[in-house]
Amino acid sequence: MGNAARRLDPCLVALGSTGLLAWSALLLDQSDSIPPAFCSAGTPWAAPLSISLDLVLAFNSPAQLASGWALMVAAMMSPLVIAPLRHVRDRSFARRRARSMLIFVAGYAAVWMTAGIGLQAMALGARWAAPAPLICLALAAASAMGWQVSPAKQWCLNRCHRRPHLAAFGAAADRDALAFGLANGASCVGACWALMLLTLLVGRGHLVAMIAVAFFVVAERLEGPAPLAWHWRGLGKALRITMAQAHMRGRCIREAAQ
Repeated sequence: MGNAARRLDPCLVALGSTGLLAWSALLLDQSDSIPPAFCSAGTPWAAPLSISLDLVLAFNSPAQLASGWALMVAAMMSPLVIAPLRHVRDRSFARRRARSMLIFVAGYAAVWMTAGIGLQAMALGARWAAPAPLICLALAAASAMGWQVSPAKQWCLNRCHRRPHLAAFGAAADRDALAFGLANGASCVGACWALMLLTLLVGRGHLVAMIAVAFFVVAERLEGPAPLAWHWRGLGKALRITMAQAHMRGRCIREAAQ
């Protein structure tokens, strides 16, 4: 399996292509109304919540909200799936490798699609309850900061790094791949929900917020498991890698110039 791990796997290529296509669709969308589209639908948030919900559904069908959320998840979460997907690939026989990887992705996506219902409902409720959009955004940012430094966030991140034993044959292999996808998806939702909610409340600037959050969650996932404690989690390792690469590049340039 060691040589297979070094080869370019079609499923990983498909995953990368899916992420690129999702970002392309988001960037080409000129309406700036990727989910929740109700952020820019002109909904009167002072109205009763039931009326606000009716207006949201009038502007956006459930199918539109679901497809928009799926596009958002595909764009932002594709890089986070690469490492666990490689674990599935490396522990599967060649004849059932693609099947196990697809089952994993199905479980992972199912968790995020379910979470999307709750997060979009939370965004709708927050926008209805807050007296002004900026106050709503400020409260969401404060919540995201609080979650970012909490031990619970670290617990979720630690579980994102888990690589369980996977059966190799039959129904047990399918079951383990699905269970791993569901567990990894749940851990990822636990780690990222506050940041994802923040992007839903930014309004017309949500695309920029999505790009920033996507880079941030990939950078923080570079860190390994750590003890549960209150501390900031973020760009530490990514910055160290960037500085090391810049130092090596500068050294190579200096040596070439001599």
